[in-house]
Amino acid sequence: MPFAALDLHKKIVEAVLLDDDGAPAWRGRFPATRPALENFARAHLSPQHRLALEATTNTWAVVALLEPFVAEVVVSNPLRTRAIAEAKIKTDRVDALVLAQLLRSDFLPRVWKPDPATRHLRSLCTERANLVADQTRLKNRIHAVLHQRLIEAPAGDLFQPASLRWLEQLELDAVGRQTLDRHLRQLRRLEEELTALTDGLASEAHADPRTRLLMTLPGVDFPVAQTLLAALGEIDRFPSADRAAAYLGLVPSTHQSAAHCYHGPITKQGNSHARWMLVQAAQSVARHPGPLGVFFRRLQKKKNRNVAVVATARKLVTIAWHMLHANEPYRYAQPVTLEAKFSRLRIRATGKRKRTAPAKGTPRAAAYGSGKPTRAAPSLDQVYAAAALPALPAAAPGERRMLEQSGAASFAEQIRKPKRVPRRCA
Repeated sequence: MPFAALDLHKKIVEAVLLDDDGAPAWRGRFPATRPALENFARAHLSPQHRLALEATTNTWAVVALLEPFVAEVVVSNPLRTRAIAEAKIKTDRVDALVLAQLLRSDFLPRVWKPDPATRHLRSLCTERANLVADQTRLKNRIHAVLHQRLIEAPAGDLFQPASLRWLEQLELDAVGRQTLDRHLRQLRRLEEELTALTDGLASEAHADPRTRLLMTLPGVDFPVAQTLLAALGEIDRFPSADRAAAYLGLVPSTHQSAAHCYHGPITKQGNSHARWMLVQAAQSVARHPGPLGVFFRRLQKKKNRNVAVVATARKLVTIAWHMLHANEPYRYAQPVTLEAKFSRLRIRATGKRKRTAPAKGTPRAAAYGSGKPTRAAPSLDQVYAAAALPALPAAAPGERRMLEQSGAASFAEQIRKPKRVPRRCA
C-alpha cells in the first residue's frame, strides 16, 4: 500500500510520497488552497494511498477534501509526534518525510476524527469563547480609560444600564471622550453579536437531550454543557471517566522512576477552554448542599480553595462521563434551581413562558391569608419528567452508605418530595 504525507501550514503544503521500499518517490510544495490540493490529489494520489498529516487549524477542511481520493487519511497528534520525531535538523521536507515513515511503520499517534455535528458544535463554542474574550478586553479598556484619569467608577457592575448611562454622560477631555465612545460603540455591537450567537446555541441546547442531561449538574448551564460535549465528542471513545478527565488535562502530572513516584500539578493538556469553563462551574459548587458540595468543602478545609476547585472540576467531568454513558441525569440536583435553569433555556430558545397559575380546582395553600406567600416546589422527579429526561433509578446500597457518611442523606430525601417554599416578593 503506498503512503503519503502532508506538512500543512497556513499558506503552503509540503508533500511527500513513498515508494515500496520507503524511499521518497515524489516531493512537492504547493499553496494551501482548495484548487492546489485538488490538483495534487488528482495527479499523485490513488484509492490505495494512505495519507498522514498533523492536526492544525485547517486540518479537517483538508481531510474532507482529500478523503474521496485515498483509502485512509490519518491525522496525528502533533505533541506526541514531536516527541517521536525529535530531530536536530527540522525542516518542512523532513517533517513530511517523518510523517510518511511513521505512518508506514504504524508508529503514528492518531487523533480521533470528530463527526460533522461535533465539528459544528466546536466551531460555535470556539466562536462564542472568542466573542466573550473580546468583550472582556473591551471592558478592561473602558476601565483603563477611567483609571488613567483617576476617575472612580460607581460601585457594582460598571456595565449595568445605570452605570452605562453614567459613562455616556461623563465629562472627559476630548481624547478620553472619543476613546470611551468608541469602546462603548464596539461593546454594544459585540454584545449584539454575542447575544445572537448564544440564542442560536440555546436553541440547539433545548433540542439536544445530552445538553439538558449535563445541565442537571450543579453550576453547569448550557454553554458549559455544550463546550464539554464539543470537547469530548463521542463519549464511548473513552473507556473510563479517568480517561475523559485526563483528556481535558484535569489529572495530576506524574514522574515515576524506580521506587520513587512524584505527583505534581495538573497536566493542563487538551482543550483549555473546556477546562476553564469547568473550573468556573466548580466555583459555584461550594454552596451546594449535596454530595458535591460536601466534597468541595471537605477538600477546601483540608487543602485550600484552589485545590478544591480543580478537584471538583475533575469530579464534574467524571460524573458527566457516567451520566452520558448510562443516560441518567444527576441524582442530587436542587429541583427549584434546576427548574429555573430549564425555564431560562426554554424562554431563550423558544420565547415561550410556562403557565404558572394553579390548575382549576386546586385547593388553596395552607399559608393562604397568612401574609407569607408560598409557591409549589416540584420534586426532582417531576422536574426531570417535565424536561423529558430519564427517570432516576433507585439508589444502590453503596450510594446510600455514601450519603450517610457525607451527611447528605436528608437532602437526598427532601429533593425527591414536592413541597412549598417561600415566594420571593419583588
